[in-house]
Amino acid sequence: MEHKSQLLSESDICRVLKRIAHQIIEKNRGTKDLCLIGIKSRGVPLAQRLAQNIFEIDSNKVEVGELDITHYRDDRVKANDAPVLTDTKVDFDITGKTVVLVDDVIFTGRTARAALDAVLDLGRASRIQLCVLIDRGHSELPIKANFVGKNIPTSLDEAVAVRLFEYDGENSVDIYTK
Repeated sequence: MEHKSQLLSESDICRVLKRIAHQIIEKNRGTKDLCLIGIKSRGVPLAQRLAQNIFEIDSNKVEVGELDITHYRDDRVKANDAPVLTDTKVDFDITGKTVVLVDDVIFTGRTARAALDAVLDLGRASRIQLCVLIDRGHSELPIKANFVGKNIPTSLDEAVAVRLFEYDGENSVDIYTK
């Protein structure tokens, strides 16, 4: 793959996450009964960063969970493919809460669909919202993020790479040509 351009630098990512934290608080009229659930893998540190930003803005801690959607995916090549399993870690009851699902990129919408199914198995949330750092278009399902860091119309010949310090040792978002 050939590097095309950088979409977000480390400071851009910080600024975007602060803006989204403000939007989450505003849309939900505060943080009462609000929780964040990061979709593994890069959605988890993004959810944790958003929770920290929300705390800095509103002085309230929101619970953060980790969601493994492996068993809920509908786009594995074969049904008998052995998925790599990681654990879902939602150590709180989501019943009656506003759940904000957090992911790095929305592309086809299939990850978000799988996450919705997984959350429904955890309990009856009052509302489920979707937050993504990057919306690159090309949705195959009627799913749209409530909170978007940056809309980047891409071609199918392009790939978006989100790098986060927790996994990659740096923070950036780049676009590549396949």
